[in-house]
Amino acid sequence: MTIAYIGLGSNLTEPQSQVERALGELDRLPHSRLIARSSLYRSAPVGYAAQPAFVNAVAALDTALAPQELLHQLQALEAAHQRARTFPNAPRTLDLDLLLFGDERIADAALVVPHPRMHERAFVLEPRTEIAPAAEIPGRGRAQALLEGCRGQKVERIP
Repeated sequence: MTIAYIGLGSNLTEPQSQVERALGELDRLPHSRLIARSSLYRSAPVGYAAQPAFVNAVAALDTALAPQELLHQLQALEAAHQRARTFPNAPRTLDLDLLLFGDERIADAALVVPHPRMHERAFVLEPRTEIAPAAEIPGRGRAQALLEGCRGQKVERIP
């Protein structure tokens, strides 16, 4: 079993409901068990700014799936939520990113782990440090220290 961290985001079609539903679906993936989940957070879009704010969360999943199979399962969940990939950073019903897979480093055509931009995104680091305060990002350092470098990004916990 390996602990994988998944970033969740949505800004279309009742985003809070999309993320909450996806958290439950992660717990039902084959050979996997949800072991921690963050609160929900609201954040401004990155890249393409002319879209609604996002609802984000991070989940920890204990899984026996291989990283590529887990990615396939995450993409199937996105499809079940009618995720459309119209252009980079477009609005979306559900975005599931495989952030970390144990301490593994993976770089192939379909998957890069650790996620290549997680260390510079407060909407990932804030919920990640909520569920694992002493967390490290392989090759980058402590998530809490990296979060300090993202203080200009607006992220707020949803009550």
